[in-house]
Amino acid sequence: MSRIAVVTGGTRGIGEAICLALKDKGITVVANYGGDATKAAAFTTATGIPSYRWDVGNHQLCLDNIARIEEEVGPVDIVVNNAGITRDGVLAKMSFDDWNEVMRVNLGGCFNMAKATFGGMRERGWGRIINIGSINGQAGQYGQVNYAAAKSGIHGFTKALAQEGARSGITVNAIAPGYIDTEMVAAVPAPVLEKIVAKIPVGRLGHAEEIARGVAFLVSEEAGFVTGSTLSINGGQHMY
Repeated sequence: MSRIAVVTGGTRGIGEAICLALKDKGITVVANYGGDATKAAAFTTATGIPSYRWDVGNHQLCLDNIARIEEEVGPVDIVVNNAGITRDGVLAKMSFDDWNEVMRVNLGGCFNMAKATFGGMRERGWGRIINIGSINGQAGQYGQVNYAAAKSGIHGFTKALAQEGARSGITVNAIAPGYIDTEMVAAVPAPVLEKIVAKIPVGRLGHAEEIARGVAFLVSEEAGFVTGSTLSINGGQHMY
């Protein structure tokens, strides 16, 4: 029987690439999404990967939907916490709601999904949790105190939870992507994007598939001795 993975924010961008990479490894994949039902339906039609809609920042919805997936698909062995949002702005102009929503979804979602699945992984003696952080959680970024704080928190969350899971066969790791050629980055004004690329030593944006290959390694049996680590995939932009 193949392992079962849930990828949050899994129907587009980096999440979609992760879903496809895990499916190619023979893993049974379920994608979570939070908003665009039309995109999710097209994703499921194209890939055959089922998609479930819920807000990962809502604790009870995470518990309920993981229970549903385990009933309909099977026990969840792998969680990839990829879902995230931005509400950018300098501190002087950032509302509390902008701060709180990013923390609730980006960091709170990691807690909620781990809480929903960690106990089952421990009982079965095997599990993989991969948290998608960010270069901006390592280096900071002007106008992103909420996003940078949430992503930095993910890196700390990863190290602490890794210590709790290690003796139960559960590894917990993070990936910190740099600037990747997703829709979010494509929305950056061209002059700003040119300046960003100029600071990347390899001279280009990353590809979602490059992040996905990192996830595929970390969930594998071969990565069983890797836990509490952050894999930076950023073209050398920030060497941490």
